[in-house]
Amino acid sequence: MPNTASRFRTIFAFCACAAAAAVAWPARVDAQSNASSPPFVQQTSANRDGQADFDFEIGTWKTHLRRLLKPLTGSTTWAEYDGTTAVRRVWNGRANLVELEVDGPAGHIEALSLRLYNPQSRQWSLNFANSAAGTMAVPTLGEFRNGRGEFYDQETLNGRAILVRFLILPVSADTIRFEQAYSDDGGKTWELNWVALDTRVKESTR
Repeated sequence: MPNTASRFRTIFAFCACAAAAAVAWPARVDAQSNASSPPFVQQTSANRDGQADFDFEIGTWKTHLRRLLKPLTGSTTWAEYDGTTAVRRVWNGRANLVELEVDGPAGHIEALSLRLYNPQSRQWSLNFANSAAGTMAVPTLGEFRNGRGEFYDQETLNGRAILVRFLILPVSADTIRFEQAYSDDGGKTWELNWVALDTRVKESTR
């Protein structure tokens, strides 16, 4: 994409400020937000090297996904999917590639996310694509703090500018929760539209 790193940082700063002003997050997100940092995730600081942030996720996972079919329309209809997620290192850990494949009554989803670490900003960009579209979406930018990954971007949905928030919430060494939410009021309220729970597939010792 032609976007520059400077533009990425500007969008992230705007979205982060909007999120800080949020007054009505979904209760499920609040419960995760107030949780103490998991002991298996390294604490973060503004000046630390975060290129190992995703090391805990490398491997194969069983995925259960719930997706809101018509976000920001007042709809409460969700679709459920089951499948697998595989995560592998790229560039000696300075990037990683996520491959998701799930199926459900609403159809088949095959997607990937290329996560790239910027050593200057100490932030990650999450670059999502699905096989149906064949193009990368707007990068979602952010970082891990106290064991919680928080990433933002600005997109357009049905002709309206919206904010997007993506959370990575490690529950245990073998369980991770992912949440995506949209806001069409500048971050005052958020609507959850994507919830995935990944459970690690243990390698056979045989």
